[in-house]
Amino acid sequence: MLKIGVGPSSSHTLGPWRGGRNFIDKLQKRRVLSQVMEVKVELYGSLSLTGKGHATDIAVMMGLLDEDPQSCDIAAIPDHVELINSTKSLFLGKAVKIAFDPATQIKFNRKFLPFHPNGMTFKATLEDGKKISETYFSIGGGFFVQRERKRAARKRMVFECFPRPIETAEDLLMHCRQENKPVSQIVLENELYLNEEKEIDKGLRQIWDVMLDSMYTGCHTEGILPGGLNVRRRAYDSHAKLQKGKSYSDKYEWIEAIRKTEVKFREILKWVTCFALAVNEVNASLGRVVTAPTNGSAGVIPAVMMYYMVIENHDADFEDIKRYLLVAGAIGTLFKKGATISAAMGGCQAEIGVSSAMAAGALTELMGGSPGQVMMASEIAMEHHLGLTCDPIQGLVQVPCIERNAMGAIKAINACEMALDGDVKNIKVPLDKVIATMWQTAQDMNSKYKETSEGGLAVNVALSDC
Repeated sequence: MLKIGVGPSSSHTLGPWRGGRNFIDKLQKRRVLSQVMEVKVELYGSLSLTGKGHATDIAVMMGLLDEDPQSCDIAAIPDHVELINSTKSLFLGKAVKIAFDPATQIKFNRKFLPFHPNGMTFKATLEDGKKISETYFSIGGGFFVQRERKRAARKRMVFECFPRPIETAEDLLMHCRQENKPVSQIVLENELYLNEEKEIDKGLRQIWDVMLDSMYTGCHTEGILPGGLNVRRRAYDSHAKLQKGKSYSDKYEWIEAIRKTEVKFREILKWVTCFALAVNEVNASLGRVVTAPTNGSAGVIPAVMMYYMVIENHDADFEDIKRYLLVAGAIGTLFKKGATISAAMGGCQAEIGVSSAMAAGALTELMGGSPGQVMMASEIAMEHHLGLTCDPIQGLVQVPCIERNAMGAIKAINACEMALDGDVKNIKVPLDKVIATMWQTAQDMNSKYKETSEGGLAVNVALSDC
């Protein structure tokens, strides 16, 4: 649920990138990579309609180069793209040089494939004329799938073997009540079925380090975001006003410096906003972020965790971060199973709404809330994002996407406080019901509000207005 990757979009950038690498891997396993003469890529539906603004073509090229989005040098991405465009060639899988002109060999089709709006097909022609093709669907959060029933059956077998199977929020609550354990502990014990705790800790430390780094980088980078909308970075200016000259030398000392600043209500609002803006300004500039659950909503969860660390608990340490991320991931998984985390399927309620619900529930556990209150906070946060559309101007993950992360973070904190003051016996809308409602709303939503840039702000605000 929480993946390290490159912006600006988990479904339109990270998913196609990973799909391209998977295609290379399949060619290698079939021992035909060295025989490839030509590669073509077909992008369908939402990947086509907003692909240029979401850097889908760049992601495809990086995938074919077999660059790892988790560890590659992001500063070198423009150089890779420039070299491919200027030489009309690329090194497929870092091994085989083939002729490749992105203008003709990456095709944007407005047609939608069955199964999911984010479809893509990779095609390779071998020396003997044989053709190999693979079709993938980018389903949000950097996940991609192929319609393989056998693979789905294997996943179901793994799920059923978990010590505590969790399909719904009620399942999760049942385990918490039966064992008298918090949500984070139940989730951890399931994770221990797959990995040793030291490996889990290592992964979570890496995830938090990237989250912290994206906040730090965004707060210390000024200028205009790429893409043509001329959106000015705001986190830099906000940070400069809020920081008030406190000294520090790295991102860890930075946390201590922030703890020494004013904590009046307005300052708290501004800090949370600043953290969220910072992450998504990094995301919008092809920077490295953590899908949480997507790139477009990557700012909410780190911003709320920073709020806890610099405002609520100055003694917060890795164990707090670990619990927070475990709970957030579990809640995100409930939405992925019961609805969707793809804006192309459900609008922005599936991204900012889900991220706000994840952050609200996770913060509630850190603040001493019961498992029931964790679910209540998640429900409250999502309930007030229902119906939120995805209508990015010019197909860029900038307007209104960046500001929405700040709003989602503030709503998450508010939802947490409401849940902590509430009694779970008085709940009127269980989390499972709001997840079902979100999915119903997604199905009813007009397709032009599902990451196509064919409705809402995307058509009512012209480039000249920017």
